[in-house]
Amino acid sequence: MELKKIKDLHKIVNQYNQKKRLVLCSAADEHALEAVIHAFHEGIVEPVLVGVKPELKKTAERLNFDLKQVEVHYERDMHAVIKKSITMVISGNADILMKGRLSTADLLSGVLNKDWGLKTKRFLSHLAIFEVPKYHKLIAMTDVAMNILPTLNHKIGIINNAVQFLKKLGSKNPKIAALAAVEMVNEKMPATTDAALLAIMQRRGQIKDCLIDGPLAFDNAVSFESKKSKGLGGSVAGNADVLLVPNIEAGNMLYKSFVFFANAKVCGLVLGAPFPIVLTSRADSEETKFNSILLAAASTSKFNEK
Repeated sequence: MELKKIKDLHKIVNQYNQKKRLVLCSAADEHALEAVIHAFHEGIVEPVLVGVKPELKKTAERLNFDLKQVEVHYERDMHAVIKKSITMVISGNADILMKGRLSTADLLSGVLNKDWGLKTKRFLSHLAIFEVPKYHKLIAMTDVAMNILPTLNHKIGIINNAVQFLKKLGSKNPKIAALAAVEMVNEKMPATTDAALLAIMQRRGQIKDCLIDGPLAFDNAVSFESKKSKGLGGSVAGNADVLLVPNIEAGNMLYKSFVFFANAKVCGLVLGAPFPIVLTSRADSEETKFNSILLAAASTSKFNEK
């Protein structure tokens, strides 16, 4: 990746000075609203808050935030909140959709609703970007939040979403490590056979604009020393830009290990829709939510249209 630190996303946002309209769906979530307020005060977004009036007012009061400063839409119930939020983004009246106090399933069901959501079928996936103190650059991971047990075709979609998105941030030919428990192909371990097939497909031009190697165990993907000890060649091992995890359990555990054991900073988005979706866990900090807003704003700047 061209970016060295997550804070470098500020350079893109500040350089193009394009304040983005962000819809916070079910805005009565304290950490999410706090992150949106932070981004508002930094001049990154123009918030549009959608929620049920009593809950939203109480949350804003706890944060000592005057709702008169921003655009607010009160709806009667959660169904109406979701519909209002999504139709605003679908219609082009906002640039970014963010999850507030509702389940991921409910939000994404709304996004995919044929009546007022996306009109064409889209493959959605999640991408997280980490700043790990002991790694020599930013590293992305996909998919840790949406696709439970992806097939080979799903993994192709996950890779394509990641590559297209990273292009927007200036990354050319990202190095993708297809992870498994071992670096040797074993027919009893489907993650290894999928990884090998993905690497072959990339070399034959079936998957473009990236480099893929696999199967690679986690240590092979991120450690030059491990790469050397295993006698592995290629430019991906020891130097991965993207970790393709075999399933959601592996991704979830690795994500949380980075955050809780390695003190990594992180930001993440759902990709595949015509607009970025900021979808974070309830356990994520305000900093993570803010960083994810920053990532969404950077990815939708005019810089990306050149």
